[in-house]
Amino acid sequence: MEYKQFIGQVQHRLEFGRFGEAVRATRATLTTLGERLPEGEATDLASPLPMEIDRYLTEGEFGQRFDYHEFVGRVAKREGIDRADANYHAQEILAVVGEVVPPGNVEKVRNGLPEDYEPLFEGIEREG
Repeated sequence: MEYKQFIGQVQHRLEFGRFGEAVRATRATLTTLGERLPEGEATDLASPLPMEIDRYLTEGEFGQRFDYHEFVGRVAKREGIDRADANYHAQEILAVVGEVVPPGNVEKVRNGLPEDYEPLFEGIEREG
């Protein structure tokens, strides 16, 4: 999937009027997720994504320890929205990621995060 196609999917799912809104939401979610994941998992998740998007996962400080509540708070702050919308945006963006990234890579991330992160993966079918 190419960059414009990926962001277009996010824009469609989140019913954004502007392409830039979808870029901002994608950047907020994936940058925050990249901060939470160990470097190897972030890289594995990022590698199948378009180059313009994979860097959101891989350019930050890896392996930070924070719970899902903090994750949503960071996404909300980066995107400039409330927590409920940030949670929804993150779920939908991860669903688009799940359409591009091999299921094993997504499952590795899912299994590597604490159980309180399970809502993030609501739009993605479990392997198995």
